[in-house]
Amino acid sequence: MYPYVAESFSDDEREVLRHYVTNLDGPVFALVNLPEVVKGALFARYSRSSKSLRRLLLDEFAEDLDPTPGRPGAPTSGSRADELYQRVFVEYGDDSVAQLGGVHLACEQSSNVLTKVLEHGRLMSYLEQSTRYLAYDRRLSTGHYRYYRDPAILESRWGARYVGEIDRMFDTYARLLPALTSWLGGRFPKTPADDDIVYRQALRAKALDAVRGLLPAAALSNLGIYGSGQSYEQLLLRMRAHPLDEVREYAELMRAELDKVIPSFLRRLDVPERGGVWVDYLRARNAEVKRRLSDVPEVDEAPERVRLVDHDPDGERRILEAIVFEHAGVSSAAAAGYVDTLSEGERDELWRAYVGSRSNRRHRPGRAFEHTTYRFELVTDYGAFRDLQRHRMATIVWQPLGPDLGYEVPDLVDEAGFGGDYRASLERSGDLARALASELPDAAPYAVALAFRIRYTIEMNAREALHLIELRSSPQGHPSYRRVAHEMIRQIRAVGHRRVADAMSYVDYGDIDLERLEAERRAHAVRSRSVPS
Repeated sequence: MYPYVAESFSDDEREVLRHYVTNLDGPVFALVNLPEVVKGALFARYSRSSKSLRRLLLDEFAEDLDPTPGRPGAPTSGSRADELYQRVFVEYGDDSVAQLGGVHLACEQSSNVLTKVLEHGRLMSYLEQSTRYLAYDRRLSTGHYRYYRDPAILESRWGARYVGEIDRMFDTYARLLPALTSWLGGRFPKTPADDDIVYRQALRAKALDAVRGLLPAAALSNLGIYGSGQSYEQLLLRMRAHPLDEVREYAELMRAELDKVIPSFLRRLDVPERGGVWVDYLRARNAEVKRRLSDVPEVDEAPERVRLVDHDPDGERRILEAIVFEHAGVSSAAAAGYVDTLSEGERDELWRAYVGSRSNRRHRPGRAFEHTTYRFELVTDYGAFRDLQRHRMATIVWQPLGPDLGYEVPDLVDEAGFGGDYRASLERSGDLARALASELPDAAPYAVALAFRIRYTIEMNAREALHLIELRSSPQGHPSYRRVAHEMIRQIRAVGHRRVADAMSYVDYGDIDLERLEAERRAHAVRSRSVPS
């Protein structure tokens, strides 16, 4: 027996609704062919109406939409759609409405410095072009390599040197990539079981992994973003307050395109007492913090790759209490008291029951694992940072990129006999960055190669730690962050959180020669099965 009551509509109403909803009868349906501003306003109105969403759409919104075939959902006029939004915007609150409309935005030819600004927000989705799969040895149609040419640098006395040195870095990359690929072919010969395409792709991925450290942070990338109107507003505010010209100018390019899709969601950006004051606040705050910290003394210390700097010694107990609280229906005090009565063996049994029988790494314990956190201080090459920084459930705070912490040279590069060329390119990068920092400190990171180290902290709960460590230790992972993942779980176990560490049953410790080979084999098998015989 179907337990849901189908709503009744006239034939004319059903014809209108067909343009905008994925079904006319069921209790679950999606909105289609509607502008983002209308969807946001519709849902905001929905929250304070006794009507169904379909009825609300018909009664209060349909007359503002153009039902012309091929153009369903287009506002009958820009002003009418805007008035519709503003009516709900004022009545129900700007933030809640702005969370309900989203935009997919392509952000291309962004430097690696800018991509980190774009990816700073927690509540957005990002997909960035990967240096692990795409080579940077080809030039643009202009004849230039793919890197950002900052006008402030080009117009300074360092302009010619900047272009010359960055070009030489790309030249080294372009020369070593095929040479290293060829050497890898001899080092890891193809087996009879491997498809030729799979084998070549795995070799190339290994070579790209090794040479990506030669690329400067000025190297250009493409980035896809999906976010709500509210998230874009916050991002653009931060970008407008940023010291780099590239970031501020890119913010206006983004704003121009977002205005074509969600103009009303971003209106307060240009209101002096809203967006204007907000940007001024961000700029003043950052400047004052820098001023007050200008005399922090330097400490000459060898940087540690991974260091657990903070954790709750009673973290596993907190998780056990949360498990009891959630499942036993008792108060927090009663849950804590119950855990007190359990022996270590009984606590282990309860813990194992909660973790369950995980048949793959995507089977994760529940939110009780969020009741304890770990804060790690990391010093890794910038390439590894780029990958770890994408974990938005973690709180990641990073320092400016510079050459002072030194750089990483993959063992593979030395083994292949290319270490001298590799280091010479990195030394040129460091020298250029230091020269720029004397006059253009904000722009100096453009010159820093991805092999240079950066210091940052990652704070995350145990549930996110399980996800991050298992994912980043997987066989296809880059060696630089696989080492980080292995050290993280070792230190979690070392502070007495053995149950948390034991729950991470999909950490891979294998010594992998061609990291992408097994993944390419699986992908090839899937492709082969999908091709009709």
